[in-house]
Amino acid sequence: MTRLPSPPLLLITDRCQAARPVEGVVADALAAGCRWVSLREKDLPAAERLALLRRLVALGRPAGAIVTVHADPEAASEADGLHLAAGGDLDAARQRLGPAALIGISCHSGGEVDAAIAAGTDYVTLGPLAPTASKPGYEPTLSLAEAGAIAQRHPGQVIALGGVGPDLLPGLMAGGFAGAAVMGGVMRAGDPIATIREHLTALGAGRA
Repeated sequence: MTRLPSPPLLLITDRCQAARPVEGVVADALAAGCRWVSLREKDLPAAERLALLRRLVALGRPAGAIVTVHADPEAASEADGLHLAAGGDLDAARQRLGPAALIGISCHSGGEVDAAIAAGTDYVTLGPLAPTASKPGYEPTLSLAEAGAIAQRHPGQVIALGGVGPDLLPGLMAGGFAGAAVMGGVMRAGDPIATIREHLTALGAGRA
C-alpha cells in the first residue's frame, strides 16, 4: 500500500538553477500547496547540506509537508526520508532510518522499477519522460506508453520524472502514474507559486 504525500507532487531542489535562494523557492512552493520536497544538492559539503536540510524541514513542518533528502542517509535521519540513486542500498537505508521513513529510488527501466519495488521501496521515480532543460542531452529511453505500462504494474508507487510539465501531467496520471516530480521548471520560475499551482491543477485533472 502506498503512503505518498498528498498531493503527490515532488519538488526536487537545485540551487544552481534556482532564480533565488532555495529556501525562498521552497517557501513559495509550500504556500502554493506543495507538500513534498526533496533536497538534492549532492555537491554541497555534508555540513552545509545538513544545515540547508534543517532549514527546509523547519519550513515544511508548519505546512505538514514531507521533506526528504537525496543520497545522504546520515542527513536523512533529521528529515522524513531519503531518495536513493539507481542501485542504492534499500535494505541499509531502511535499517538506518526505520519503518516510518519515506524511501524512494531513481529508476530508468521497467526491470529497475520491478526490482526496487520488490526490494521494499515506498516509491520510485521513472524517467526522463521528455527532454528536460535541467539535463540537456539526457533523452528519454522509454516512450510514454511504455512508462505508463510500467506504472500500471505498480499502482500508487511510480512517480513520473524528467520533462514533466502541466501539459503532460493529466495524461500521465490517467495512464497509471501515482504522481510527478518537478525540478528546474519550478527552480527557474519567476513565480514559483503560480508554477506549482499550474502543476497541481494539471495533476488533479489527471486524477479525476
